Amino acid sequence: MPTERREVQVRPGVEADLKALTDLYNHYVRETPITFDTAVFTPEERRPWLLSHPEDGPYRLKVAADADTQEILGYATSSPYRAKPAYSTSVETTVYVAPGAGGRGVGTLLYEALFAALAGEDLHRAYAGIAQPNEPSFRLHERFGFRHVGTYREVGRKFGRWWDVAWYEKEL
Repeated sequence: MPTERREVQVRPGVEADLKALTDLYNHYVRETPITFDTAVFTPEERRPWLLSHPEDGPYRLKVAADADTQEILGYATSSPYRAKPAYSTSVETTVYVAPGAGGRGVGTLLYEALFAALAGEDLHRAYAGIAQPNEPSFRLHERFGFRHVGTYREVGRKFGRWWDVAWYEKEL
């Protein structure tokens, strides 16, 4: 029996998405080394993060939702790379895809929308840190023109072991 391919909509993240986005992120906190957060968040604790990604400017939040059910399938962000003023033309980007939504092109759709939105901003570089191993993330970033610039060895400890983070950059 053929698998039904459902439509995915990508749009800016809004306040109504906060619970679903928090639940999605908490999955990665609890189950994976993809984020080095080790304690789950409440939606109220994540509200400042949501509000730090407006619909315009260099720091964006794009959400992928099932066109029929509006279920959140993933999100992508651009965030400040570092706090010091000279870093203001650099952003750190990230993508999180909901469990079970992999293989539908959600990450690709999110990055397409994110980078299209950033095209008119005063930005020079995008950076992405990828906890290792994570072949799907590596492939996604490479498809979007990121190149590996170095790896921090055993930089994070989670689940009782050390994790490397590979860093990638993309010219904007």
